[in-house]
Amino acid sequence: MTGLTSRDIAVIGGGPAGLAAAEILAEASHRVALYERMPSVGRKFLIAGRGGLNLTHSEPLESFHRRYHPANPSFAKAVDAFPPQALRDWCEGLDQPTFVGSSGRVFPKSFKASPLLRAWLGRLDAMGVRILTRHRFLGWEADGSLAFETPDGRVTVAPQATLMALGGASWPRLGSDGTWVPLLTGAGIAVSPLKPANVGFTVPWSDVFRERFAGTPLKRVVLRLGEESVRGEAMITTDGIEGGAVYALSRLIRETIEAKGEARLVLDLRPDLSEDTLMRRVATYKPGASLATRLRKDAGLDPVAAGILREAAGRTLPSSAGDLAALIKAAPLRLLAPRPIDRAISTAGGVAFEAVDHRFMLKARPGVFVAGEMLDWEAPTGGYLLQGAFSSGRAAAAGMMGWLDEAGAGL
Repeated sequence: MTGLTSRDIAVIGGGPAGLAAAEILAEASHRVALYERMPSVGRKFLIAGRGGLNLTHSEPLESFHRRYHPANPSFAKAVDAFPPQALRDWCEGLDQPTFVGSSGRVFPKSFKASPLLRAWLGRLDAMGVRILTRHRFLGWEADGSLAFETPDGRVTVAPQATLMALGGASWPRLGSDGTWVPLLTGAGIAVSPLKPANVGFTVPWSDVFRERFAGTPLKRVVLRLGEESVRGEAMITTDGIEGGAVYALSRLIRETIEAKGEARLVLDLRPDLSEDTLMRRVATYKPGASLATRLRKDAGLDPVAAGILREAAGRTLPSSAGDLAALIKAAPLRLLAPRPIDRAISTAGGVAFEAVDHRFMLKARPGVFVAGEMLDWEAPTGGYLLQGAFSSGRAAAAGMMGWLDEAGAGL
C-alpha cells in the first residue's frame, strides 16, 4: 500500500505540470503524493533537454498569449500568474541561470535538462513530496477512490483532492500515450480528440527526389498557407517534410487537410530577393550554361531547393525567366496528411475547457483538477509548450487550494 491518507493530495503524472503542481501544494504545507507510471519522473522533460531545453520565450505577453489555441481566459490567467520571467526566476532559484538566445528563446545556461531536474527533485524531496513510480492510473472506483496498477498489484487510494497531469499522446514510450482518454470519457467528461501537433506531414515526393534528399535541411525559406507565413528551416524526410517552420504552421496545415483532404503549402525559396531581381538574374546567363548552373549560380539555389523547384513544376521547369522567378518565389507543395501522433512533438485536443471551471477543476468530478497537456490547448515549439505546462500546473494547484479552503478542508 502507498500509505496515503485522506488528508493527502494526489498528483498523477510526473511531468513539468505535475511536478510544478506538487511544488505549489507542498509549499503550502499540504501532504503530497505524486504518482508516475514510468520508472522515473521527468522523462519527456529530459528528452526536451537534448535540444538545449527551450524553457520559454522572451517576447511580450500580448504576443505570447496569441501562440496558444484555442484562446481561453483561464489559461491566459495561468500564464499571467506565472509568466516567462517568473519561470526564469524560478530556475535561478534552483541555481540554474538562463539566457535569451538570438531568436528570443530562453534556455538554461547549462543547455541541459538534467541539472535542473535534479535540483527540482531535491527541492521536492526536502518539502516532503513522496514520488511513487510504476503506478499506472486505472480510473475511479465506485466510491470515488483512485485505482492504480503497480508491480505489487492493484492499489486504491482516497485523497482529499486529486490533480491529473497525464500528458498527451505524442510520447508513448515516455508515458504520454493518451490511455487516460477513455477513463475520462467513460466518466462523462468531455474530451476533444487527441491529434498530432508540431508534427511533420507527408508529401508525394518523386523517387528521385526522395532518394537524393531525404535527411537534407531546407534552409532560409518562407512557408505560406493562406494568410499565414513563417520564415525558417525545414527538413526533408523520406515521406514528407518536418522542422521548425513546418511546426509553426502545423495547426493550420492539419485543419486545412481535415477540411479539404490536402493542404497546398507555398514555398519562397529565395525570400531575401524580390521576384524582379530574380528574374533579371536568371535572364542574364552565359551562353551554353545549363539550367542547373543557372539555378545554382544565378538564382542562388542549393541542390535541395532546386530539387523542390523541379518537384513543384512536375520535373519540367519554365523556360521563361519571369515564370522561373515566379516559381522560385512561390513553389507549391502538396501536403497529404500529418505524421502519426506518436511521431509528433506535442498533442492537440484533450479535456475540453467547458468541462473544467476557472480553477481547472472537472465539473463532473469536484475535487479533481487537470493541468498540462491533458487540457485542450496547443502551441508551437519555441518555449510555449513548457511554459504552458508549468503555468497550468501551478494554476491548477492554486485552484485546488482555493477549493479546499472553500470546502473547509484546507490545512
